[in-house]
Amino acid sequence: MAEYTLPPLPYDYGALEPHVDAKTMEIHHTKHHQTYINNVNAALKDYPDHQGKPIEELISNLDALPEGIRTAVRNNGGGHANHSLFWQIMKPAGGGEPTGALAQAITSALGGFAAFKEAFTKAATTRFG
Repeated sequence: MAEYTLPPLPYDYGALEPHVDAKTMEIHHTKHHQTYINNVNAALKDYPDHQGKPIEELISNLDALPEGIRTAVRNNGGGHANHSLFWQIMKPAGGGEPTGALAQAITSALGGFAAFKEAFTKAATTRFG
């Protein structure tokens, strides 16, 4: 079975301090993220046709999955995808508002970064994990 595995962090657990402490990063990486991976692998165990596909492909096309595993793949596959993205976009000494084309797109679509943060926060609170 082609299983999903825990990706390594691109920095040390303590690299985001003082904003996120090392213990929180370690727990999120080795416990929370690993649990999402374990659960999505378990959901796909009996479905070899769906194993080994990019997780984004599975969660963006849930109707192609057997109905009995859709929720597990959505929640746990989504948790895996979100955490994998999180590790890549969080950076030591990072932060601040976007610039360039991204800032222009946000302003064009939503009226500015403050409106984006409000819309993003509202959307995030309605999602699993």
